[in-house]
Amino acid sequence: MRDHLPAVLAAMAQAQVERALCICTTLEEFDAVHTLATQHGHLWATVGVHPDIEDVHEPSLDDLLVRAARPRVVGIGETGLDYYRLGSRSVADMAWQRERYRIHIRAARRSGLPLVIHSRSAAADTLSILREEGGFASPAGAAAAVARGVFHCFTETESVARAALELDFYISFSGILTFRNAADLRAIAAFVPLQRILIETDSPYLAPAPHRGKTNTPAYLPYVAQQIAQIKGLTLEQVADATSRNFEQLFDRTGA
Repeated sequence: MRDHLPAVLAAMAQAQVERALCICTTLEEFDAVHTLATQHGHLWATVGVHPDIEDVHEPSLDDLLVRAARPRVVGIGETGLDYYRLGSRSVADMAWQRERYRIHIRAARRSGLPLVIHSRSAAADTLSILREEGGFASPAGAAAAVARGVFHCFTETESVARAALELDFYISFSGILTFRNAADLRAIAAFVPLQRILIETDSPYLAPAPHRGKTNTPAYLPYVAQQIAQIKGLTLEQVADATSRNFEQLFDRTGA
């Protein structure tokens, strides 16, 4: 993909996609992800270790905070929980994953940066740990920061979406929204307020129809926006303006 970057960025510009967030999934790859953000004025980076990746450097709070302080880093993650591929393991065996998630939430609160949350087959624990660590139970007027962020590539139920919205999180939809078998997800997109919606690729995966099965790129993002426009009875321009504004509000790039 790195060799194809000039073509990817050119296609992105032609599709009028003006900005993108480069997601970090391991500390080992952070420097490469961060370099993308520093070399291109319309790209930004996160720092984090994906919940589904094992046998990599396990992040400490300091690991995340030091990197979060670097220019053009605007988020913590991708973090969260993933129980989809347990195999022979039980949920109890995933304590390491829950602890990793807690460290990311603490880093977000300390840094003031938003979380990019991944949740697959783990909604109850994802929400309960977020509530425990996120500062939502702090007394009114307490000085402690409250976690904020986005549930990315959303595929959970309506009740999970409502819980995320109650915690003042955003909901991000990917190319899955355009799939023929995604009627339930489109129903969720219908009730999520436009001012709480983000759109994404989850590249290189989940290319939207009519490009399903291809390597996903930011150039395909308008297909997701168009699907939201159809669901909500809006124009593509209205959705583009709203989701761009939402990105700017969540990922404060002042000084980044």
